Amino acid sequence: MNWNFGDILDGIDAGFPADAPAVIHGETVVPWNEFARRSNNLARALRARGMAEGDKVGFYMRNRPAYMEALAACFKARAVHVNVNYRYLDDELVYILENSDASVVVFSEEFADRVAQIRHKAEGVKVWLQVGGEAPEWAESYEALINEGDGEPLKIDRSDDDLLFIYTGGTTGMPKGVMWRAEDLWGALGAGGNAPANAGEKPASPEQHVANVVGAGSVARQITACPLMHGTGLLTAIGTLSGGGCIVLLEGNGFDAEEFWSVAESSRANSAVIVGDAFAKPMLNALDAHPERWALPEMKVMISSGVMFSRDVKELLIGHLPDLMLADMFGSSEAVGFGSSVTSKASGTKTAKFMIGEDCKVFTEDHTEVEPGSGERGFIARRGPIPLGYYKDSEKTAKTFPTIAGVRYSIPGDWCIVEADGTLTLLGRGSACINTAGEKVYPEEVEEALKTHASVEDALVVGVPDEKWGTAVTAVVEPAPGSVADEEALREHVRGLLAGYKVPKRVIDTEKMFRAPNGKADYKGARAHALSALGMQEEPA
Repeated sequence: MNWNFGDILDGIDAGFPADAPAVIHGETVVPWNEFARRSNNLARALRARGMAEGDKVGFYMRNRPAYMEALAACFKARAVHVNVNYRYLDDELVYILENSDASVVVFSEEFADRVAQIRHKAEGVKVWLQVGGEAPEWAESYEALINEGDGEPLKIDRSDDDLLFIYTGGTTGMPKGVMWRAEDLWGALGAGGNAPANAGEKPASPEQHVANVVGAGSVARQITACPLMHGTGLLTAIGTLSGGGCIVLLEGNGFDAEEFWSVAESSRANSAVIVGDAFAKPMLNALDAHPERWALPEMKVMISSGVMFSRDVKELLIGHLPDLMLADMFGSSEAVGFGSSVTSKASGTKTAKFMIGEDCKVFTEDHTEVEPGSGERGFIARRGPIPLGYYKDSEKTAKTFPTIAGVRYSIPGDWCIVEADGTLTLLGRGSACINTAGEKVYPEEVEEALKTHASVEDALVVGVPDEKWGTAVTAVVEPAPGSVADEEALREHVRGLLAGYKVPKRVIDTEKMFRAPNGKADYKGARAHALSALGMQEEPA
């Protein structure tokens, strides 16, 4: 047995309680034995259709049981998962499929019309699988394939070097395919130490991990509230499933906080994965509006990663759920485990302050290590289990994964300051930094200040051209329900918290904030909105 998710799942399949839930989605409960049967059949069916080890499989669907089944099938068949953003339009979809060299695409019925429009352009795709509904003549039925066979495991040799791709848009340029080896991803996800069955200890072998999981039975029930097609949802789901846990998925196409709490109650979930304030604020509002509606004694852990999770929101959530532990994780598709910040009733944690992760350092742009307490800004870097690089992009791979003093690091571009006590204060992604009159302003710091004002539901900060300042710090604000965005009041509020050059020169309101389904900021959309509101046009590149 290798450090390979296909091997690990096969081992769990063989000894796990047959009726333990693997995936819950509304009224649909997929027990572990059925999950194994379906994923084994799909893996075998794809190989029977000519799919070889290392072939790429595009996942074009929302959070559904089929996503987890097909992911397990990829692990078992030694195929490579490729996430596809379901918000993509024709050209973006074709780009991902061509750039990844996808030969198989699994797509939901709701996207069939778009797939039909672009399939002739995606010449490398040989097999189209439709989930749900009646498949068109050019596609096969997913349901037919998962019922094609006896459900037995493939019994093939797998490798630590089998791959998983995570396409990440970042903040600039075209999406890039981050290549993770199975063994490296296993290590980055905690090497089994995070699985309840291993009680914080990293198992010495895959066999030991499987034995521990089978012996413990089903323990974890995790609501994956954020999209599986993004790194946070995908990687936490992989970690939970490979530890014998159950993945709980929401039914709605968009995040609904009341649905979240209702599902948490009905599924008896004991953990959840969200993405910062974009999820946590509506969740808090729902609890405030209906404080007695849900019984949630099992909910003990909530993990957030990807965007800012405000201190006030954390504290108010714990006010409703005193036993809740909030784990704010700092990482990216290119590196897991940069740092963490844990908040509970017994502790208080400042927003954007993290304990630096094991095997992490902070370097300046010239790769000099930053001294704690120096006040010098630097990029967070991680060594150890990190990706191979970006698929078919050696130039960006060399830039993001440099070798420093003989050690290979992942440096995605997140600025931070190392405090004297070794904690990190995050400043944001370097590509979003605003240069105004010779000063650097990191949007997340200003956004956090704005969001502490009672009239602000959400905020993003961008730079717009300005004759005096070169680039003017500009806030795009979604007012809280029943409030209005008072520019002068908000500017004065920020002035009381931050240096004067960080105060937004203008405040633009919006009915709905510019964010992706995973909660990440859409700075391009926010900037376009600000330019339009100011009567300006985007300067040609």
